[in-house]
Amino acid sequence: LKQFLSTSGTATIGNAALGEDGWPTTYDDFVLTLSSYVNFQGPGATYRGDVAFDAADNLEAYRVKLEYVRLTKEFRGDTLDDASRQIEAMDATREMVEDWKDLQPSFPYSAKFISIEGFKIIGTELYRNVGLAILCVGVIVLITVASFRAALIITMNVAFCIVEILGFMYALGIVIDSVSVINVVLAVGLSVDYSAHIGHCFMVKSGDSNDARATEALADIGSSVLNGAISTFLAVAVLLFSSSYVFKTLAIQFALTVVLGVIHGLILLPVLLSLFGPSPFKSAEPPHQTESIEIVKSNTPEVTIFPEHATVPEKTEHAESLEVSPEPAETKDT
Repeated sequence: LKQFLSTSGTATIGNAALGEDGWPTTYDDFVLTLSSYVNFQGPGATYRGDVAFDAADNLEAYRVKLEYVRLTKEFRGDTLDDASRQIEAMDATREMVEDWKDLQPSFPYSAKFISIEGFKIIGTELYRNVGLAILCVGVIVLITVASFRAALIITMNVAFCIVEILGFMYALGIVIDSVSVINVVLAVGLSVDYSAHIGHCFMVKSGDSNDARATEALADIGSSVLNGAISTFLAVAVLLFSSSYVFKTLAIQFALTVVLGVIHGLILLPVLLSLFGPSPFKSAEPPHQTESIEIVKSNTPEVTIFPEHATVPEKTEHAESLEVSPEPAETKDT
């Protein structure tokens, strides 16, 4: 409209008087000029959908279209959306529109704002959801294991696993988005499975030695935990070759969860329990008894015992094997 007024004036769109700034001098003249300009037969009929009038031809709303510039960054040779700059641009646009006090109430909107809003809250959602999941795991483990120290060690073991998963995600170039955050929250529930069984089995083993109890716990249930980890890994391994971003991200994160979870459950947790583990339940099963064979060396001569009905050899023939000196033969009188 500004360009049309500067070149053609208002002769064909209401003939309103223009001021020094090139706009109609009154609000009523501006509404008349705008209505004539966007009329179906007017020169600005293309913009008819961007302006709304009521029944009395009063201006109700209008839409101003802005150009969206994609803000990107380079990361390991790939072009990615720069989430921090996009959030700043979105917030700055909203603040600018709110500062327009001389216009009708308005708000900016872009379809891209939906994903940017996700970037804005995804960090808070990650920390809050993972924290609540670990807290719930700790409470449930405390109820099932019935030992505050054991529950604390198991919960810390799960927390260590999640921290390492986030580290590997950064190393592999997996960004923090809605897909990866959901998988991280799921990883809390998957990784606790490999630690809770070991911790519970440790509590039902009696004895004064934590090292022996941890060894017996691994001997009893370690193979079952390992088999469960292998089956879970095989279930998601086929998705590692997927071309879908969602499926491939899920497979990578689940594979990390299984590998790191079983390492923490079968290696780190037994060590922590052996060092800081609590005493067993009063109803714990007794430790396994090991049989020992004691070899006693005797200085008495060896004696060979022959079974019944066996032919006893002559004494003189086996005197050396019996280590007994042969008796002198008796002399008979002729």
